[in-house]
Amino acid sequence: MNSKELAFKIADLMAQKKGSGIVVMDLKNLTTVTDYFVICSASSDTQIKAIADFIKEETKKIDERPWHNEGYSGMSWVLLDFVDVVVHIFLNDTRKFYNLEGLWADAEITEVKDE
Repeated sequence: MNSKELAFKIADLMAQKKGSGIVVMDLKNLTTVTDYFVICSASSDTQIKAIADFIKEETKKIDERPWHNEGYSGMSWVLLDFVDVVVHIFLNDTRKFYNLEGLWADAEITEVKDE
């Protein structure tokens, strides 16, 4: 699975767990650190954990595992690093504060709607 397919698969998994404001940010032309950010918001720390755990479980089934994860202790921002795809799951206020979309405003951003 290439990085774009993985990014959109993860966005779909976020939608299945009712993540909101889901976006896929294409960073390939802006940095060599990663190809994509996939970002969503959650309404509670319980929902953040549910989304993150679901992503880890479902990507394992397709032989994709995060190389690293952070934020499980605080649960206001969980990051799952799949190397070419970095996943950010935020509480609403935390997402506004860090404003990754603003910091990476030159990226091509695709909004993913729950169907």
